[in-house]
Amino acid sequence: MLEVLFWTSVALIVYTHVGYPLLLWLLTRVRRARGTRRPGGELPSVSLIVAAHDEEEVIAGKVENARSLDYPRERLELIVAANACADRTAEVARSTGADLVLELPERGKVPAQDAAAAAARGEILAFSDANTRLERSALRRLVAAFRDPEVGYVCGHVHFAGQDGTNQEGVYWRYETAIRALESHLGSVTAGNGGLYATRRDSYVVVDPRMGHDLSFPFNIVKRGWRAIYEPAARGTEKMTPDNEEEYRRKRRMMGRTWLILLRSGILSPRGYGPLYWLQILSHRLLRYMTPFLHLIALGTNVALLGHGWVYAVTLGLQLALLVGAALGRRVPGRPLQLARYYVLVTAAPAVGLWEMLRGDVPAGWEKAEGTR
Repeated sequence: MLEVLFWTSVALIVYTHVGYPLLLWLLTRVRRARGTRRPGGELPSVSLIVAAHDEEEVIAGKVENARSLDYPRERLELIVAANACADRTAEVARSTGADLVLELPERGKVPAQDAAAAAARGEILAFSDANTRLERSALRRLVAAFRDPEVGYVCGHVHFAGQDGTNQEGVYWRYETAIRALESHLGSVTAGNGGLYATRRDSYVVVDPRMGHDLSFPFNIVKRGWRAIYEPAARGTEKMTPDNEEEYRRKRRMMGRTWLILLRSGILSPRGYGPLYWLQILSHRLLRYMTPFLHLIALGTNVALLGHGWVYAVTLGLQLALLVGAALGRRVPGRPLQLARYYVLVTAAPAVGLWEMLRGDVPAGWEKAEGTR
């Protein structure tokens, strides 16, 4: 039984990190891409919504960035939802050219987005964070995907800049976006990103304010019969957190909301999915977030199996080497050690996030990660 538990946990870890992307890649070799039909026609009206909490230092640059986009001015509405701001965010947004500034008393990103969506006039609702700088063509490229009537959600590509610190998020993000491209190629993505995404007005979903849009929107939109796709040509840039420790804190906060979605939103129910999309949800979401527990099972059973063959000494040595490398990465420079530390910290975040969710410690408000402005 110990051997079964050990090898099953190892197999699932390897599958979710390596096997699943390989499976997607193989499927793209044998299945025709689910492209988007993009006939010509007039560009739709778009409301670009920026939810902002105490963003005085960056909101002027965000408004100016939005105003410089290659999108017809008469068809673009810029809304800033100033959410429980104690600074001059709303005032600065107005003075720099936002079309509509909502001053909202309750703190919470999703309620702010809901209020902005209700007030918006555009056929397409696009969303971007205050610290995301969009390329000039980003919105036009993002919105072009909606010319396909099957598409209800599109997320763009966000590039993380500022890699002088120890944070290895950039490496992970390149891996994650490669998987996202494969999922989109086959049908729909299982998650988006908050820096740049859009929905049709008709496909916008009001979700629990503690859950957020990144994970809630794609699966809900797929259940309603639309496609949720990734458009890599719609690009933006954000500064990433400066070190692995701050990235861990950011991921931990996110994971409390993620577990709420996994356990209470219906994402794991196959109703409304095709078989492939359900496999994607189980592989890329459930198993990915179960990884810390699989690692604990693998480590515990490996210790118990010492003396039952040389292979268990080797596998225990590999696991301990990862942990030692992560510990050394706190003080010792070097890319391999920093990658080990990043992996261990980010893998631990779902376990801590689950504990915080079970304690009821998942507020609707949000905090700015250090160093991202």
